[in-house]
Amino acid sequence: MANIKEIAKRAGVSVSTVSRVLNQHPYVSDLKRAAVQRVIDELDYTPNRLAVDLIRKETRSIGVIMPYNNNQAFDQLLHGVLNRSVELDYTVVILPTKYDPDKELSYLNMLKNKLLDGIIITSRSNTWDAILPYTKYGTIVACEFSDHPEIGCAYMDRYESYVNTFQLLKDKGHSQVAFTTARGEESNSTKLTIKAYQNIFGDLPSEYHIRDCYSIDDGVRAAQQLLHLDPRPTAVYANGDEVASGIYQHARSLQLRVPEDLAIIGQENQPVGIGLSLSTVDHQLVKVGEQAFDLTMNRSKDKIEIPYQIIVRHTT
Repeated sequence: MANIKEIAKRAGVSVSTVSRVLNQHPYVSDLKRAAVQRVIDELDYTPNRLAVDLIRKETRSIGVIMPYNNNQAFDQLLHGVLNRSVELDYTVVILPTKYDPDKELSYLNMLKNKLLDGIIITSRSNTWDAILPYTKYGTIVACEFSDHPEIGCAYMDRYESYVNTFQLLKDKGHSQVAFTTARGEESNSTKLTIKAYQNIFGDLPSEYHIRDCYSIDDGVRAAQQLLHLDPRPTAVYANGDEVASGIYQHARSLQLRVPEDLAIIGQENQPVGIGLSLSTVDHQLVKVGEQAFDLTMNRSKDKIEIPYQIIVRHTT
């Protein structure tokens, strides 16, 4: 197998010049670069990328820890990361956890073992105390606010968005308001939703909170539970536009008028919600993903807040 010494000999250049060409170093003359590339092509030489990465002390690879990808919020975050990675020629490695804390730590060890330049955490299962020791091995950026100085973050104020959405419904005369979430009280997002609800409405009737909602079918299931309660909620805040569209579908099957009989608000301004003209809360997650990538690439520990937007359409 050819090596860089043989390439250097055939091209009539030094080994260091071959190394610079392989590492795309800018300070090589066009003539020498062409001579080296010609020999590389003739020998069909492929460099050992791991060895090259060790020399460069970077992999140009960033890991994205995410629990799953069948969720519009995480899909949008990933979309933002991929937008920027393509522009800047970085490889993105998807690291699914299903909220397994041990799996999450195993991915953080990839940072320790220099297999990644940095890691973006879209949602975590470990405490910050367990994660912080890994910041000495590389950049860790969160897609939620963290006040730890070692952690950069790109985030939106979820709690404020939840409070303002519930306040909007209250201002429109609703006092019996239900909501859906993806996970239970183990989720920080769910905790914030419950806290915001209690801030606006007081005690939360347990039957007004439907968990494990990810899809249109889950929205139908949630509506089947909620719309047969007595008293029936007059408004539902769904954790996604797909879930909201399922609620809308079942409400119409019961010949309920939207929003006169049931107000519906979704999240993330998805095509299905736009098509049905659903009100929604757009957390600008694509922008969050883009900013998280930039923070990781720049090894930044800044805290960048992305504004959200409540979009009111005919379903409220």
